[in-house]
Amino acid sequence: MATKVNWTNLALEDISNIAEFISKDSFHYAQLQTERFFARVEILEEHPLSGRVVPELSKNELRELIEGSYRIVYRIVSPERLDILTVHHASRLLTNNPLFKI
Repeated sequence: MATKVNWTNLALEDISNIAEFISKDSFHYAQLQTERFFARVEILEEHPLSGRVVPELSKNELRELIEGSYRIVYRIVSPERLDILTVHHASRLLTNNPLFKI
């Protein structure tokens, strides 16, 4: 049975902001990067544990996939559902993200 992947509003907003920033130089590459985010996450429908545990948080239910210079952080809610929480540039501290204040 496939796991339902739920994109949170914050994660979609992150992608929109990333695309807006990239589009200042190239609309084509902004669109391409956006497509890569969604394509990368497709693996989670069949393999929800394929992402690694987020090292800074050490919680088994908080995992991430890497796509280029970005971390796609998700939470396993149940065997049937996971939530994409944020898309975060890898050069920035994850602990600066309001979702993960430690």
